Amino acid sequence: MAWYDEAVFYHIYPLGLTGAPRTNSYEEGEHRLNTLIPWISHIKDIGCNALYIGPLFESVGHGYETTDYKKLDSRLGTNEDLTSFVEECHRQGVRVILDGVFNHTGRDFFAFQDIKRNRENSPYRDWYCNVNFWGNNEYNDGFSYDNWGGYNLLAKLNQHNPAVRDYICDVIRFWAREFHIDGIRLDAADVLDFGYMQALRHTAGEIGPDFWLMGEVIHGDYTRWVNEGTLHSVTNYHLHKALYSGHNDHNYFEIAHTVKRLYGMGGNRPDGLKLYNFVDNHDVERIYTKLNNKAHFEPVHILMYTLPGVPSIYYGSEFGIEGKKERYSDDSLRPALSLEDYRDALENNPCTRLVSALGKARQQVKALSYGDYRELVLTNRQYGFGRSYNGETVLIAVNNDDNDAFMSLPAGPAAAYKNVLSGERVSVTDGRLNVTVKGNSGGIWVPVSGEDMGLEEAVETKDRAGADQIAKEPQGAETARTEEESKSQAEAGQTVEKPQGAEILRTDEKSKGQAVTGQTVEKSQGAEILRTDEKSKDQAELGQAEASQKVERVQGKEVPQTAEEPKETEGLPAAEGSPEQEVRPEAKESARDKDLTMAEGLPKREGSSAKEAASSDIKQQESAKKKTYEEMTIEELQQAILDRMAMNGPVTDRMRQDVIENVYHNSLINWIKSFR
Repeated sequence: MAWYDEAVFYHIYPLGLTGAPRTNSYEEGEHRLNTLIPWISHIKDIGCNALYIGPLFESVGHGYETTDYKKLDSRLGTNEDLTSFVEECHRQGVRVILDGVFNHTGRDFFAFQDIKRNRENSPYRDWYCNVNFWGNNEYNDGFSYDNWGGYNLLAKLNQHNPAVRDYICDVIRFWAREFHIDGIRLDAADVLDFGYMQALRHTAGEIGPDFWLMGEVIHGDYTRWVNEGTLHSVTNYHLHKALYSGHNDHNYFEIAHTVKRLYGMGGNRPDGLKLYNFVDNHDVERIYTKLNNKAHFEPVHILMYTLPGVPSIYYGSEFGIEGKKERYSDDSLRPALSLEDYRDALENNPCTRLVSALGKARQQVKALSYGDYRELVLTNRQYGFGRSYNGETVLIAVNNDDNDAFMSLPAGPAAAYKNVLSGERVSVTDGRLNVTVKGNSGGIWVPVSGEDMGLEEAVETKDRAGADQIAKEPQGAETARTEEESKSQAEAGQTVEKPQGAEILRTDEKSKGQAVTGQTVEKSQGAEILRTDEKSKDQAELGQAEASQKVERVQGKEVPQTAEEPKETEGLPAAEGSPEQEVRPEAKESARDKDLTMAEGLPKREGSSAKEAASSDIKQQESAKKKTYEEMTIEELQQAILDRMAMNGPVTDRMRQDVIENVYHNSLINWIKSFR
């Protein structure tokens, strides 16, 4: 186990936080880095034990056009200031990693300047990629070269050149020797040469076995970078996108699918790939700005702190500040802040109290750092999972609905659980933890016995009287409970109730070998009640619930719906000073309608008439009866859904397309089970 296995990071963009000038005059100025020393105790107060800070070294403007790798940026102070800052962090128990900008340099870097002066005779002419003395650029250098992101301000280093590799490796040794740092975040790691990264990893190993290398990678198979030969971790942009869009669309299927895919990348090892999890940073909009419903700040952060990976908070976001991406500037994402303005935040700011409680829970509950991951309950608005470590199972439940939701989670061997965020204690009943999760909220349930395992009394994360401080735009939503307890379909029954006029559907499935679904709708106090009962013969497994059902009153009819697991779209951050390339959901309907309404679509089967289609439907239905949904292939499930749609009315091209594009087995099972 290494320090970073239990790390909770705080991320600082120092040039922004200190209010440094946008352009470097290279003159000895204010010692702005020293103004960040009070922030160290703040970092500890909100439950963080590690700091990612950067860029720090001499540069022209935003910090990523490095002029001198061995000198602190003149706008921040001196090397002695940085040494003292890191020492104080360590004294207070905070690890420090710096931003390593090793893909490119600025034009004022000594090697580039030598090329400008000596051209073909420069000993550094091969330090950069594709230097062409027959070309030119907008700076009228009289030569051209490769750059990063289309910006000639950022000249791309030739990473295949042994001299370049040796120089950068020496920079890393210098940082470790002079500043005693604990690791490096590699900027633009997704475009670094793999042989180059291997050399950096070898150097890191020379410094110490716990010297951490984390890389900025946007998308792709993260195992290409995270392995024994290259990096320890990378930025988890897959989860970043899923966390905000999954809440904006009321679609926990997107988040759960992303987690499952990432967990599989790690070979389903208990703690996965140890990816660097975040909800915002210096390149993307603040999470409080991204969220359509500000109340989702709470479940978003509960998930970020409890899912597999290493959590990180970007400075200021613990206060719930906003920051919108601008077309040609990132300044709004990197503001100057005074800690004095937030001196009462822990007492009066519900966002800060939440982040603090989560940070402390993360450090105290080892299962959140080392435990395996198992999905337990999943609907589009409720999500429950377990993390197990050393015989201890921690249960996490979140609810993105405005209404309270009853959730039943298969528990571990403990007799009772405590929600470390609220202090609530609940006894286990028949092997299950039955809890009511408040709207737009969640809980971290740890097993307790006569003693409390040394856990601190929980901090109340969000007082309901002051909920408007977090949630400015509450939205109405339906709530449901869904349970599934076994892959064996022996005997099932599920009971769910939603008080105060909620809709409850009762579905009883009983069969000796194959589950057959039936549904009845009852009236209770003038309201529709959706009740789903499932009881498994085999309750040894912790739980494998991946089904959801909802009922909406549409034109006087009850229409049970299941949220479809979407085709994943990745959010891409832009380069510094360039437009953010995040893909946003384009749905025009309201969030409430979106997850309760079947999509339209798909090319019609060519050459089939209505009569032929009806005949085919009958044959398909007869064939499907021979298999359970779990036994069907993806193609069979898709066809079964289309057939059921056809029984309820015309199937449009849009409906057909949506079915074909859904290639997720569990999602298709949930979809077909939603039909009456």
